[in-house]
Amino acid sequence: MPIRIPSGDVTLAADPYGDPDNTPVVLLHGGGQTRHSWRATARELSEQGWYTLSVDLRGHGESGWSPDGQYGLDRFADDVAYIVEFLGRAPVLVGASLGGNASLAALGHHPELALALVLVDVSPFLQPDGAKRIRDFMTARSEGFASLEEVADAVAAYLPHRPRPRNLDGLRKNLRESNGRFFWHWDPKLLHAPTDHAVQRNSLVDPARLGAAAMTLRIPTLLVRGGESDVLSIEDCRRFLDLVPHAEFSDVAGAHHMVAGDDNAVFDKVLGEFLERRVRSRLTALG
Repeated sequence: MPIRIPSGDVTLAADPYGDPDNTPVVLLHGGGQTRHSWRATARELSEQGWYTLSVDLRGHGESGWSPDGQYGLDRFADDVAYIVEFLGRAPVLVGASLGGNASLAALGHHPELALALVLVDVSPFLQPDGAKRIRDFMTARSEGFASLEEVADAVAAYLPHRPRPRNLDGLRKNLRESNGRFFWHWDPKLLHAPTDHAVQRNSLVDPARLGAAAMTLRIPTLLVRGGESDVLSIEDCRRFLDLVPHAEFSDVAGAHHMVAGDDNAVFDKVLGEFLERRVRSRLTALG
């Protein structure tokens, strides 16, 4: 059973792994995903001696939906702060896509919030065509699906580089049922959040705001890119590294935007080595 984290106007669902006395690592998924996308990584890290918390973002999975239907960047950043308050101590923040933007925005307000930051195929700068492909997928089936077979077909078409899901029951954790149809397990109003930062400051995509937050980073930082990503380009990475010269960079060959799912073993190795070298060794030195 997930634990429940109060966060302002919603309650967040999270799966804990490992000993709560160990140093915490908070795993935050991308838009349209759920906490289950981190399950293998969370287990691996817990076996390495970390206390991992994989969280459903607001409007996703088993977490609450915004009562007013609003999902601006401030809401997600505030949720990150509430998660840290719930833990009672600074964690490592690991965020993919939307989870990464939420973490970066939160650190822009509270630089002391985390021990380290890992951004997974996300930065203040992204490729619009890749971002549009994700949005198009999320908006394509507003009427839902008649069967799990239809869901599997949609996933296979969206992720042609991955094998078609064999265990259709495994898809259920990313779905909700209503009137005999299957819908993705997130609030459709999430897509009403503005994506043009020139229109509204609190957009989910705001290069100026997130770039300014990146410039304030003083904690160990790792940027991970999927080698085949159409969302984060090499040039986007260079721009981020210019803003955060102390940051480390890793390119996971063959992986696409969903890096952890595309090559979990390589990603887990990169993440585990970074945490051991930049976080655990530092904490050990501090006693």
